[in-house]
Formats: sequence, structure tokens, C-alpha cells
Amino acid sequence: MGAEMNMVMAILVGSVALAAMSAAPVSAGVIERACRQSDRSAATPELCRCIQKVANGSLSFRERRKVAKWIKEPHMAQEVRQSDRRGDEILWERYKAFGARVQEVCG
Repeated sequence: MGAEMNMVMAILVGSVALAAMSAAPVSAGVIERACRQSDRSAATPELCRCIQKVANGSLSFRERRKVAKWIKEPHMAQEVRQSDRRGDEILWERYKAFGARVQEVCG
């Protein structure tokens, strides 16, 4: 994984301290659920909720679903980042902006 991808993933889920078997509330969004169910080693449910709130304001529903899959399968994000397809390039730029916003808002 490239340094840029590592940074973006760290922003999103590097702080998740919930065990993989923890269940997210039914009302949680797709990114919050993926965040809370990840096996990352240092976060809180509050961080996952914050990331979801930023996603709701930054990404479309379809983009949020795709990004949630990246939390589970980071290689999928790498494929999009390296893709020459215009749609993937647009998504990657929106994802980077989302990651920067998460860092600003969620710390």
C-alpha cells in the first residue's frame, strides 16, 4: 500500500478501538458500521459516528457504500486510486477531500 493510501486509511479507521465482533446500532450508517466492525486497534464509537457524519455531508450514498467496503478491503481503494478511469479519479479526489475533512472535524 502506498504512503498516501496508508495516510487516508489511518485518518478513517486508524483509531478504531472496537473489537471486530461489536455490533453497531441499527441506525448507524454504512461507514460507521464498517468502522465499528473493523479490527483496527485504537478508536471509539464516537470517532466512527463522527466519520459517518462527515461522510454524510461529503459523499453521496453510493460513494459512502463504496468507501465502507474499502474499510473492510483496503486493496479495493488501492485499485481505485491507481485506476485510469475518470470516474475513479473523481471518486479518489472526493475521498481525499473527505479524509482531510475527517481529520479536521474528528481529530
